[in-house]
Amino acid sequence: MAYQKLPLSFVAFLLLVNLHGEHSMAKEVVPVGVVLDLNSPVGGVAERCMSMALSDFYAVNDDYNTRLALLTLDSGNDVIAAASAALDLMKNEEVHAIIGPQTSAQAKFVIELGRKAQVPIISFSVTSPSLSPAQNPFFIRTALDDFAEVKAIAAIVKAYGWREIVLICEDTDYGNGLIPYLMDAFEEFGTRVPNKSVIPPSSSNDEIAKEIKKLNETNARIFLVHTTASLGSKLFVLANNAGMMREGYAWIITAGLSALVDPLGPKVKESMQGVLGLRPYIPRSKQLEDFRRRWKRNSTSSKPNVKITGLNLFGLWAYDTAWALAMAVEKAGIMHSGFLKKNASKSNVDLAALGISETGQTLLHTLLTTEFQGLSGKFQLIKGQLQHSAFEILNVIGKTERIIGYWTEQTGLSQELNGIGEVEYSISKVGLKQPIWPGDTTNEPAKLRIGVPVRTGFEEFLKVEWDPRTDKPIISGFSHDVFIAVLKALPFPLPYAFIPFMNKDRQSAGTYDDLIYQIKLQKYDAVVGDTTIVADRSLYVDFTLPYSESGVSMVVLVKDEEKNNFWIFLKPLSLDLWLATGAAFVFTGLVIWVLEHRINSEFRGPPDQQIGMIFWFSFSTLVFAHRERMVSNWSRLVMIIWFFVVLILTQSYTASLASMLTVQRLQPTFVDIKEIKRNDYFVGYQNNSFVKGLLIKQLNFSESQLKPYSTPEEYHEALFKGINNGGVAAIFDEIPYIKLFLAKYCSKYTMVGPTYKTDGFGFAFPQGSSLVPHISRAILNVTQDRDKFGALEQKYISSSGSTSSCEDSSASISSNSPSLGLYSFGGLFIITGVVSLFSLSVYVLKFLRTHWPALSTTHPESSFSSKLIEMAKYFDQKEDPSSHPNIERHTSRVHAVSSPDVTELNHSRNFDVVSYMDESPPSTSFPSRHSDITCLDEGVPN
Repeated sequence: MAYQKLPLSFVAFLLLVNLHGEHSMAKEVVPVGVVLDLNSPVGGVAERCMSMALSDFYAVNDDYNTRLALLTLDSGNDVIAAASAALDLMKNEEVHAIIGPQTSAQAKFVIELGRKAQVPIISFSVTSPSLSPAQNPFFIRTALDDFAEVKAIAAIVKAYGWREIVLICEDTDYGNGLIPYLMDAFEEFGTRVPNKSVIPPSSSNDEIAKEIKKLNETNARIFLVHTTASLGSKLFVLANNAGMMREGYAWIITAGLSALVDPLGPKVKESMQGVLGLRPYIPRSKQLEDFRRRWKRNSTSSKPNVKITGLNLFGLWAYDTAWALAMAVEKAGIMHSGFLKKNASKSNVDLAALGISETGQTLLHTLLTTEFQGLSGKFQLIKGQLQHSAFEILNVIGKTERIIGYWTEQTGLSQELNGIGEVEYSISKVGLKQPIWPGDTTNEPAKLRIGVPVRTGFEEFLKVEWDPRTDKPIISGFSHDVFIAVLKALPFPLPYAFIPFMNKDRQSAGTYDDLIYQIKLQKYDAVVGDTTIVADRSLYVDFTLPYSESGVSMVVLVKDEEKNNFWIFLKPLSLDLWLATGAAFVFTGLVIWVLEHRINSEFRGPPDQQIGMIFWFSFSTLVFAHRERMVSNWSRLVMIIWFFVVLILTQSYTASLASMLTVQRLQPTFVDIKEIKRNDYFVGYQNNSFVKGLLIKQLNFSESQLKPYSTPEEYHEALFKGINNGGVAAIFDEIPYIKLFLAKYCSKYTMVGPTYKTDGFGFAFPQGSSLVPHISRAILNVTQDRDKFGALEQKYISSSGSTSSCEDSSASISSNSPSLGLYSFGGLFIITGVVSLFSLSVYVLKFLRTHWPALSTTHPESSFSSKLIEMAKYFDQKEDPSSHPNIERHTSRVHAVSSPDVTELNHSRNFDVVSYMDESPPSTSFPSRHSDITCLDEGVPN
């Protein structure tokens, strides 16, 4: 059996003789079992601490009637050995309690034995949450549950903004028991655990090295180690050999390992430089300082050839456990007690012969209510285990440990705790003192390695320059500033480092597809720049939401030929409107001639003169230059409507022509992609862009038709040369680039044609990255803040030209004719046509009703066509003036002149002319000026 048994008589002798002299011979000796791995740093230190605890306790409480006798058995790291040792102590030594065992796997069996025998199992080293005193009534934990440190670990990870962390755990109950709690804690604030490494404690160095290599290949940078000291010490040495303890990495160790940093050897400590550790805070006290001094003086074990390692937290808990048990035994009044059922079996491992302790329940209750101020702080058991108050965060530097801060559930992370600790002025942004990270640097590890493109044009989006003093890259531009604004909108810090995607000559190392694929190759953690979200790229990266406009369009040269057009005066009206207007003029003139021919002398005369009158009168109304007066009321009605139509037409014509002559009318040289492809014209695209693939695959351009360009100046030169001088017919590019190009050359070029759908610019991250939803939400916050985002657009995209002037000029750019169409004036023509036809119809019906009966009576034998000819002759005859009141009054006024001398004649003529020109004639109606002169001249000698 792999354990060592110390006889009770020998322990009692040492206790009674060496500690208390002759007076102590009357004390009740209470046997207590101890099951530990005495060759481990925890077991060896704990054994010595418990011995010192009983010496100190009984030195202070010499009057107590009980004395504990510790029966220590060495179980090693074997589960069976630990269970056998506990069974032996209960069955053969009838111990009242057992301190131990040391590991969680061993404790599972021993706790069950304690429950069966009702013997309290007290452990100061079993910290796995999988073993709970609430589920095991005879199990007492005088240490902190590992679950207590989960929130503190999560606070550190969140404070430094680490979005991914790898868990390295020991493949035991101790290691596996904490994983679910850590996963839940990280998930609350979005930190992802992409990998877990579970290493058996029995693994060889080669097996551990293989696991480390596998982790290194995942490009992980943040690690949380939850192992025992034996496995952890080998792990860090091998990790250091693999180059994973250099700058850019971060390592956190839990309390199980950080509590044992000091006892580890110098080689292990050297490998752990820059590691952050978390362990329960032990308040300073005079009692603790005195104990430390005595520990240093007595640095060797009572056993020969066994060196006592450095004092650790588990030793302090062991000291307080022995002290508490001694106090509880005295309070419980345990005297001459044993097991109710005696064992007849001679086997040390006969479970059936195991009895029940008489004092187990009493001792358990007394121990649970015991309180005192111990070396590790206040000893108080709540729900069967020690309660935590605070954790301290250490940083391994050189051969020492430096405390950089504390964590409590009430205050979170802080540099000081109730004035404890020395004041330091190196303060990091997370509320802790500045740690020294692996690689002996203060630069925060696990910075996002952000790849950025190296451009030769459109540097407004992203520009890479080099600091002449430090030779480090300086990144600027629209995409860079948007990303910085997004980081400020995140609820957590996100350290990063920009890495230009370049070759040894500091030129671009490839296309944008090549740049983004570096994420797949794990050379970059993200790509920031004017990277377009397209389906092919999303096969190997995840994109955030876009932060720019989307789509690919075509930009072409514009021409202004309107002002140099010989026939520009015809452009305001379309052909159909010109024809309709001319027809309306002729029709209206004809209607007026019909209505006025028989009663108005100005509409009479030879046929050629009457035809000329029809055209002259109607077209003269266009500029209101007609001088003929209307006699018929129907004519006047027609003219009222016609004047309104003419007014609208002339005003519209004038406005349109003025716009053509004064406003620059730019026409795109090409508006149809089919025309460009049909004529095999060259087209341009941005070099290294995905647009080349779009032109070939989606738009079916031949690769021989494509020409790559890099700068807006090259765009301008290629378009300006045109198709006949080695240039291109059009440039295809994304809308943000086109906007920037037009901001510089808006008066010469325009964007035309359809827009081909893309999702705009976005930031690229590895597939499954937990940062993508956080970055996307922050992008929404930034882009919806129009003041902030608009200022960025104005700074970069609109700084090279006047956006407003470009918008004004582009408003006049159209591929359609600006001429006014017939449809816009259809209502006017319908109104004037209806009124004209109605007036004409009424007049014709009246004429026929008046003359047709008479004609039928006088020529009854005539045919219908003959009658129509006769009716035409009647129509051509001047109507009797007596039948028209206006004509009659005018005629009587004219013929009232008795003497036709020249003086009166001239006076009469002048009166008529003045009256007509002033448009204020007397109430008596006058004929037109020409008619009046004709009448007055009759009978006057020449």
